[in-house]
Order: sequence, then structure tokens, then C-alpha cells
Amino acid sequence: MIRLGAGPLDRIVAVGAHCDDITIGAGGTLLSMCRARPGLRVDALVLSGGGTDREQEERAALAAFCPGADLRLTVDKMPDGRFPAHWADAKAAVEELRERTDPDLILAPRTDDAHQDHSGLARLMTTAFRDHLVLGYEIVKWDGDLGRPSAYQPLSPETAEQKIALLQEHYPSQRHRPWYDREAFLGLARIRGIECHERYAEAFTVTKLTLDLGD
Repeated sequence: MIRLGAGPLDRIVAVGAHCDDITIGAGGTLLSMCRARPGLRVDALVLSGGGTDREQEERAALAAFCPGADLRLTVDKMPDGRFPAHWADAKAAVEELRERTDPDLILAPRTDDAHQDHSGLARLMTTAFRDHLVLGYEIVKWDGDLGRPSAYQPLSPETAEQKIALLQEHYPSQRHRPWYDREAFLGLARIRGIECHERYAEAFTVTKLTLDLGD
């Protein structure tokens, strides 16, 4: 896994089971990283939505969330909510991603996410990318599965607001959902900000982290 202080980030991987998972869970972090590192390579994989309007939403959204980045996005066609029945296909997609990149950081769903598609993908990532730092992002939903995160990325008020604006702009298919609104996204960011002494933040879980603090 990546060692703390090992050097600059040049390549990252971001994965989601569904279109909008990545941007809801880590959109502010993507904005922050891409602004700070022009030319950052972002290899993104989404397992469902391929060939539909959702894919077009995702492509436009990730382009906006990754300004100036070398973005390489794959949107697969697995059926939403049927991940366990397509385990072999999902595993093959993750292994193909592993073959084409050796990232410095991975953004993925949490392994303890209550949604079976999310947690299944999370388990695949920690298996395929055994020597990498994987940050598990969170998605607020009716399951009530939010836990106690172990890592935080502070967001400036401007970045937090831009994240919400981009979510509203690029995913019109989701606007009807009762949880898909400014209050939900900003409220969670405010709570996570309180937890790390910032105004706003995105939070992540870390399964394993190797430190490099000296001999």
C-alpha cells in the first residue's frame, strides 16, 4: 500500500458501481486534487450504465469534476442492483483496470457500505490492488449505514458549493430522488468538517495504511 509521505500523486484510480457514485462520494476531493495537480491521470471505472443516458451524464460530470486531468473513463453495462450475479464480469473489469495502471491512490466505495453493489466492488478493489492506498468514500442513503470515518479531505466553501452545483447540473436523471438535494450533500460535508476542525470535508475509511516515519 502507499506509504504516507511517499511523494506526489501522479496517477489515481476512481471506481463506482453506478454512475454518480464517484462524484457524490469523492467529487470535492477530485476537484481539489485535479486543481492542485494539472495533468493528473485519472483512470475511472463505473460498472453500470454503459450505453444509456446515464453514461453520457457520467462522462460530462467526470470531465467537469476533473479539470485539467488526463481522464480515462470506462462505463460498463452490468445491471444495477444485480452485482452478485455478475461477479465474474466485475472481477474481470477490475483486473483489466489493474493491468493498465499503477496508481498512487484509489477512491472506491466502502467495504461496509450496505448496498451490495458498492460493497462488492470495494472488496474487489482491495484484492486486485493489494499494495495501494484505498480510500473508501461514503454515500448517504436510506440504509442509515454511515459510520465513523478514519480519513478526511477538507473542502473549501467554494469547492463544497461547486461540488453540489455540478451534481445538480450533470445528473438530471437523479433530481427526482428525495435524497438528491443540496441539504443532504452540504449537511454531510458540514458534519465531516466539524469532525476534522474544518468548515466542510469529505470523509473516507482506510482499511490499511503503511507509515513511513523514519527508521
